[in-house]
Amino acid sequence: MSAWTETADRVFTRRFEPVNITVTAVLGGEGVLVADTRCSVQEGHELREELTKLTPLPVRWVVNTHTHFDHMWGNAAFDAPHQVPPADFWGHENMPDLDPEDPEFAEFRAYLLREGGPEWQAKLDELVVRKPDHLVGREHVLDLGGRAAELRHAGRGHTDNDLVIWLPDAAVAISGDLVEQSGPVAFGSDSFPLDWPATLAGLAELTSPETTFIPGHGDPSGVGFLREQQEFVTEVARQIRTLHADGVPVERAAEAGTWPIQDASHFADAVKRGYAQLSGELP
Repeated sequence: MSAWTETADRVFTRRFEPVNITVTAVLGGEGVLVADTRCSVQEGHELREELTKLTPLPVRWVVNTHTHFDHMWGNAAFDAPHQVPPADFWGHENMPDLDPEDPEFAEFRAYLLREGGPEWQAKLDELVVRKPDHLVGREHVLDLGGRAAELRHAGRGHTDNDLVIWLPDAAVAISGDLVEQSGPVAFGSDSFPLDWPATLAGLAELTSPETTFIPGHGDPSGVGFLREQQEFVTEVARQIRTLHADGVPVERAAEAGTWPIQDASHFADAVKRGYAQLSGELP
């Protein structure tokens, strides 16, 4: 667990294990906005305790940059009865509901228990998924007391519910997993690889050349790093289109492609999702 770093004026970042997630705390005149809450209610409690060491201001807003477990399963620690009054929870309107009875959730739970170790049993036993109830379409502005936080949906990429927090007074964009610094951007089973390049281009347009981008995983970086990320996802999208046009079967495409990194398995879901878009199966 690292220490809080003041990345910009009253904007603090900290990286937490597991999964090396980057959490951001934005201090306003009337409270704290927290971007993402870690992987479990237990980890959310730890986060809340660490925030009390940073500032006496209450956490009034929790913003989830997208729906994945490592960014929102700690939400309940900032809700009643754990925090009174509770925070307001914000996310994008496309965030799906999580049904614990859903077979996909059961499969994911088994994966966490298998890959994450025995400590995940306790985390999953106490799991309460607190989905945001304040939902954003294209954009919404929060008044934090003397400073604005603009919640923006730049487009589809890592998911269809990626939400960016733009702080114009600090030239900071809290970008979630649209931008990752600690490793290559992740293409999951809910990603949109063909849309991702345009989304990052839109993200660059709504910010400024001096912008600091806070990633979902890793350390804050500048506009040059955003351009590198855009080149990466652009090349992935180009490869997918070429493979599809050449008639390479989807089950062979990942191994047949020439990718920005050598690990072809990293692009397996990107190929499946891209092919589904190109064939019309995925809107």
